[in-house]
Amino acid sequence: MARRPSQTENTVYNKTVLKNGLRVVTEKMPSVRSISLGVWLDVGSRNESAEENGLSHFIEHMLFKGTKTRTARQIAASLESIGGGLNAFTSREQTCYVARILDEHLNIAVDVLADMVCNSTLSPVNLGREKKVICEEIKESLDTPTDYIHDLFARTFWGKHPLGRPIMGSIRNISQMPRHRVTGYLKRNYRAGSTVIAASGFVPHDRLVKLVRGKFRFDEGAAPAPVTAARDRNRNIIFKEDDNQQTHLCLGFPGLDYAADGKTAALVLSLYLGGGMSSVLFQKIREDRGLAYTVYTFMDFYRDSGLFGAYLGTDHRRLKEAADIMLAEFARMKKRRLAPGTLEKAKNQLKGNIVLGMEATQSRMNRLGRQELMYGEFRTLERTLKEIDRVSSSDILELSNRLFDTDRMAIAVLGPADRKALNHVG
Repeated sequence: MARRPSQTENTVYNKTVLKNGLRVVTEKMPSVRSISLGVWLDVGSRNESAEENGLSHFIEHMLFKGTKTRTARQIAASLESIGGGLNAFTSREQTCYVARILDEHLNIAVDVLADMVCNSTLSPVNLGREKKVICEEIKESLDTPTDYIHDLFARTFWGKHPLGRPIMGSIRNISQMPRHRVTGYLKRNYRAGSTVIAASGFVPHDRLVKLVRGKFRFDEGAAPAPVTAARDRNRNIIFKEDDNQQTHLCLGFPGLDYAADGKTAALVLSLYLGGGMSSVLFQKIREDRGLAYTVYTFMDFYRDSGLFGAYLGTDHRRLKEAADIMLAEFARMKKRRLAPGTLEKAKNQLKGNIVLGMEATQSRMNRLGRQELMYGEFRTLERTLKEIDRVSSSDILELSNRLFDTDRMAIAVLGPADRKALNHVG
């Protein structure tokens, strides 16, 4: 067992590694009475084969459906009855089960989460019922173009690689998923070496470690490593026509991995281009031209790769005009440095977003758990803010020239569209 304490700002960080490899990380915030507790599994949809696609998300659902000692109803009521709550999420690289409670109820939260994650029965009846629920969730996503465009873009960008598959899987996959595949995937991936218990708030570290050691039971070892990120082709464009009233566009370029040196500069660049109402793309596309209601940029950081993307929804007759403005701004970033005042505003916006987010225990817990899985260490808020301060206009210029390579661009279009509108970029 190893333990590393450190103190920063008004919080205290601790890390303990149990003999089986399970890690417990905490950030104590003396000024609050609540605790956000997360069980982080280093497994997501990119760990799945084509036949398994959707399994990580399916298992996330199933662990709420009953254990040897609790029914689904009892799990749902276990924390709500004391003013807390349970939730979970699945991404392409992680799965997390979250409890938020008053500090006096820490033992209850640990007991419930451990029971869910380690003792789920995965009964055939519950499996059959939850398949129907998830199929309805998939249908809802397919009927929501602002969601579906991102799945379509992932497929356009990553091709047949697991990162290109939808996190929820397909209706066919889920409806035909046999129980042995669910249990096999769970046993293979839910292992001590791939698990982090993270907690932020008024949390006593030593007490949490004792509770975790007594309640959580995982096989030793780590989950198999996912397939290395790779694209089928450097450039691709996909049109998916339907009868929507709007045309939805996602375009993007290869980006940076989670631990890359230029990650902070990339976040500043994304905020400047499409990170709010004052961003360049919002002002030029929505405010100046009235071409879209929603327009933004986004960054996906994975452990070995990433992407820089942009989204907008517009009338199909204005698609070319809107796309041209986006591409012109990306090209402009490769040729000129940001003015000092403009850069400072973007950096201040990023710092403000981060600091405001860190006032919530769940935001801190999410940051804590993800950092442990991706970095294997804790990075203080002060360190992050100093990294933002160090970003220069030269960094932004250099990064823009690395990122905005149209020969490696992917474009996905959903809705009514004239394919000729993007001939000049596709």
